[in-house]
Amino acid sequence: MTSIASQHGQAPRRTFPRVLVAFVVLVAAAGGALTLGLPVAARAADAVTVHIDNFTFAPATLTVRAGTKVTWINRDDEPHTVTSSSSPRAFASGALDTDGSFSYTFDKPGTYPYFCAIHPHMTGTVIVK
Repeated sequence: MTSIASQHGQAPRRTFPRVLVAFVVLVAAAGGALTLGLPVAARAADAVTVHIDNFTFAPATLTVRAGTKVTWINRDDEPHTVTSSSSPRAFASGALDTDGSFSYTFDKPGTYPYFCAIHPHMTGTVIVK
């Protein structure tokens, strides 16, 4: 059987397995960002934004991991609140004027319904896994 040797008398190196291993390691390292099934905002970082616009919370229902900081930003021309429906209240923003914001970090798993105390028909829910 004939073997192919390099100029130095050694068999040529095979780079494909090394490239494949490097690719697999790179994909594994990025795995957290490629997880399927969660909204991009919830995966990308432990911070999510909810917009208050046209008398609605968008998104109205949000699923996040424990430890996620949610920030609500009022884009309406009217003041709004972000007020927990639970008793005792988990959070209450007070009145947010246009472009005002409120943040809350959800540390414990559970379902957290909330509403606008000024416009009670405005509701939302944060689900913490």
